[in-house]
Amino acid sequence: MGFFVLVGCVALLMYGMKVMSEGLQKMAGSRLRKVLATMTTNRVTSLLTGTFITASVQSSTATTVMTVSFVSAGLLTLSQAISVIMGANIGTTLTAWIMVLGGAFDMRSVVYTAIVISIILIYSKKNINLGEFIMGLALMLLGLTTLKTNAVEMHLDQNPVIQNFFASISGWGYGSYLLFLLIGGLLTCAVQSSAAIMAITMTLCSTGVLDIYMGIALVMGENIGTTVTSNIVAMSASTQARRAAMAHLIFNLFGVCWILCVFPYFVDFVCGVVGCNPHEEIADKNILTAVLAAFHTGFNVCNVLILIWFVPLMEKLVCIIIPQKSGADEEESRLMFISGGLLSTAELSIFEAKKELNVFVTRCVRMYGFVEELLHTNKGEDFNKLFSRIEKYENITDNMEIEICDYLTKVSEGRLSAESKVEIQRMMRMCGELESIGDSVYHAARTISRKRQYGKEDFTEKQYQHIHSMMQLTREAMELMQFTIEQGDRRYVDLNRNYNMEHEINNYRNQLKNQNITDINNKLYDYQTGVFYMDLIAECEKIGDYVINVIDASGLKEKYPTKVVKN
Repeated sequence: MGFFVLVGCVALLMYGMKVMSEGLQKMAGSRLRKVLATMTTNRVTSLLTGTFITASVQSSTATTVMTVSFVSAGLLTLSQAISVIMGANIGTTLTAWIMVLGGAFDMRSVVYTAIVISIILIYSKKNINLGEFIMGLALMLLGLTTLKTNAVEMHLDQNPVIQNFFASISGWGYGSYLLFLLIGGLLTCAVQSSAAIMAITMTLCSTGVLDIYMGIALVMGENIGTTVTSNIVAMSASTQARRAAMAHLIFNLFGVCWILCVFPYFVDFVCGVVGCNPHEEIADKNILTAVLAAFHTGFNVCNVLILIWFVPLMEKLVCIIIPQKSGADEEESRLMFISGGLLSTAELSIFEAKKELNVFVTRCVRMYGFVEELLHTNKGEDFNKLFSRIEKYENITDNMEIEICDYLTKVSEGRLSAESKVEIQRMMRMCGELESIGDSVYHAARTISRKRQYGKEDFTEKQYQHIHSMMQLTREAMELMQFTIEQGDRRYVDLNRNYNMEHEINNYRNQLKNQNITDINNKLYDYQTGVFYMDLIAECEKIGDYVINVIDASGLKEKYPTKVVKN
């Protein structure tokens, strides 16, 4: 029974950390993204930015998500990202100090008061995000307090089975350190929360069950375990995401290696700073939790002070370990920004989806350019190769719609603000409209292919002129959509230009439709050629309609109802 109580306490701790972190992200997520994008001009500022953001949102995972997304978007270099990740390692040590504070006192009376306050804030809807943060913090402290209380009541330090187990594996010198390091790494991979394993380690040390040296070895294992999990998830992500995750692993592996070389001396030094002697009987075991937190902070700070000078070398190393895949189409057939899994958090994941939508728009524009090229490709082999490329892009647009919408569906199941829920609905509608653009572009390519196979006559010079004019209007509409979607969140745009372009396309289609009937009656070309001709014109007009649907779905018209022309 006692075992299940301890597991329940750890679960409460983990859930509290999750709620607290998400509440903070909702309150400051967008502002922190701007900080990350602007305050990373050099290694030092990148390091401080990573530390500040991670300490603010209490989640190194959230910082990693933003960093990887910005690297993929070209807003951060890999070198800057490595510095940010180093700072995130320092920022995440604040969690351990919160645990020290929460475990040092019986805070249940404060916790219950905080829960009442948070419920009032949440249900009154005055400040839901702040209420969620307070609730998460209260649950985390309650989990810590009950974990320690139940561990003391179970008298684990007096259990002969547990005593004999730790005694049997604690006398192997460096072998014991390595064993506990491995255990810490495996437990962190299994639980997927270094904070939970840290809490368990603190509890075991503060109750006298675990020797401080073995406890610190567990902490080192936790540092490696949390990076292994990220690397496993990043295996299905972009090249830059895998490189950033690998840099995180190298950073922690290097730190563990040099710490092991001076392990007893470094632990003695940390104990001396805190004010205890590990070689003597310690009356107040609670001080050992402060030793663990101090070691965690000292380990990461010293590691950063050593490796911050070798960031360019680390960048070259991870590029050698994870080379860029050859073949543009291989990269185009996968999502660039959405990493999923452990590298995502609900509120911040919306940013990744927005960047992925920008890529979706770009690929639709590129696909349309292939159709323009296909119209004037006469050589059979080149025509078939280009048509196959358009078919592949059509499959890519289908897959992107499914993957992005599946991702957004999972994100919507998380704890989101009302504005973010509306944003997700808009993005899902945009995905559908962009996929329709891909379908129409492919249908235009099929029309050109059918005309090549079954058409008895080629288009007249006048028809080619009309097709070129319509395609040029459609291209301008698509490029204007691309600009509007990419810039819409950052500056005002003239939305009327998009609607005027769509009206111009419709009017030109109607004009050509009437002219086509007249030309067929005048026998300027046969009826079948006229059908192919108008099918191609109609697909261009459909693309114009879908472009406007994308603009409408984006919600920019509601955000900027007044016409403001961009300078």
